[in-house]
Amino acid sequence: MRIGQGFDVHAFGEGDAVVLGGVRIPHERGLVAHSDGDVLVHALCDALLGATGLGDIGRHFPDTDPVFADVNSMDLLAQVVSMIRAEGLAVVNVDLTVVAQAPRLAPHVPEMCERLGAALNLPSKLVNVKATTSEGLGFTGRGEGIAAFAVVLLGPLEEPAASDH
Repeated sequence: MRIGQGFDVHAFGEGDAVVLGGVRIPHERGLVAHSDGDVLVHALCDALLGATGLGDIGRHFPDTDPVFADVNSMDLLAQVVSMIRAEGLAVVNVDLTVVAQAPRLAPHVPEMCERLGAALNLPSKLVNVKATTSEGLGFTGRGEGIAAFAVVLLGPLEEPAASDH
């Protein structure tokens, strides 16, 4: 078993929505980023890579590489899942926290769990997403950006049993 943790943050900027956990959420501002700015998926990728001993998201998908400009973070997550499978590991469960004063995230959490579960090959009940505010404190409390934290547990990859035929 291996444990990994991840963190990411992006500032608000121009836009009309934010993307969190692969879900587009209407908002009066977007997030400034080289990719789609999905802080939740970025934190998750860092946690997965860390648990596997493969560094971090910046090592594999640098923001200096134009190939990753405006990339869908769920595509990056799919690549990370392939990397951990190649190491003989599979995701057991994930626990994620988004810190934001706005937008209101609770209505979108079930869809985030479904999308992330599908990407991780997990039942959505093993993907826990929590949304909280920072009670008006710090950069998230002032509405300057969004932060996300991720914790993951990985275990050995179980291959399907060979057929008796």
